[in-house]
Amino acid sequence: MSGGGNQALRDTAIPYTQEELDAMSKEDLLLLYKSTGSQELKWPLALRYVGLVKSIALQVRGVYSSFAQVDDIINEGVLALVGSIDKFDPDKGIKFETFVSKRIRGAVIDLARRQDWVPRSVRRKAREIDQASVELFAELGRYPTDEEIAQRLGVSSKQYQEDLANSALCNVLSLDSLFDDQDQGSLDVPDSAAGSRPEDSLLRQELLDTLTDGITSLRENEQLVVSLYYKKNLSMKEIAQVMEVTEPRISQIHSRAIQKLKLYMKRYMNGEK
Repeated sequence: MSGGGNQALRDTAIPYTQEELDAMSKEDLLLLYKSTGSQELKWPLALRYVGLVKSIALQVRGVYSSFAQVDDIINEGVLALVGSIDKFDPDKGIKFETFVSKRIRGAVIDLARRQDWVPRSVRRKAREIDQASVELFAELGRYPTDEEIAQRLGVSSKQYQEDLANSALCNVLSLDSLFDDQDQGSLDVPDSAAGSRPEDSLLRQELLDTLTDGITSLRENEQLVVSLYYKKNLSMKEIAQVMEVTEPRISQIHSRAIQKLKLYMKRYMNGEK
């Protein structure tokens, strides 16, 4: 048995056979690991959640067709999963799936930034769309329509829709960065703030309420795509099947929804009403 004396004592304190461990649910195995710290349980526990890693890998890859090889994303996700097991605190009332999903998605986004998988032309068009949206919102006092944005950009509606779909990953990255700038994480808000400082709890709840208001302001189909993608962890292809439209159309709806949420949250973080 590997490890120091203290670790060895903790390992020998596990009164379970391998068959009994195999029969445990992943939730019970997680609690057993957290209570014993036995390294012999860590990888068997991680393997129980590889399916979640694969699901998120396929989901995130679906945001942008040229993103990366699924195996590369899974490898990054598994590393985030293993690290999350030790950082997870079950006493805070947060589901492990929620906790680890946020960190897996964050690891994949970090990988995207490092590898620079988004072509410069796509990033440029995404910035242009964002700028046009901000300008038109200020002028009109409401979210501009697709036709108004296309006209401001000087492109056809068809070309705009193609650019919007291609900029989906850019929008996810920039929205995530928006939350990072405020030290708030990403779209995955914890289920409970138990155990944190009262002021942190209030800020987190205010952020959640604002984000909820922002989602409520979206069109019905945009709300559905956001819910299926971020809450149900469905891929773009799966959402397209549910909504009975094409996958590129789902990418367009998703990108438009995130674009609106970015603008909504920026106004909140800048203290605008």
